[in-house]
Amino acid sequence: APGAVDLAGRTKLEDAIDLIAAAKLAVSNDSGLMHVAAAVDTPIVAVYGSTSPENTPPLTDRSELIWLHLSCSPCHSKVCPLGHLNCLKTLDVARVAAAADRLLEIPATA
Repeated sequence: APGAVDLAGRTKLEDAIDLIAAAKLAVSNDSGLMHVAAAVDTPIVAVYGSTSPENTPPLTDRSELIWLHLSCSPCHSKVCPLGHLNCLKTLDVARVAAAADRLLEIPATA
């Protein structure tokens, strides 16, 4: 995406926290850094595949949750037990981009 910076694997935890706090938007899977984004009030597009936002949602009102609600999820497996990865492969970029656009339209609370 224009303006996006991929720093995966190139930061220390404290650097990642500072960067997330300074970001206009975070797009994250269900992970610790998703919860960091919530804690520092950075808007989040939270992407769920084998996990569920019903179990581990970001604790913020400034989020859009992307989850396909497939009959096989949440399985919480690192390897798809059915061998298809539909929870991720059928999650299209347009859906994530639309969620990001909606979040960027919402002014930050003071």
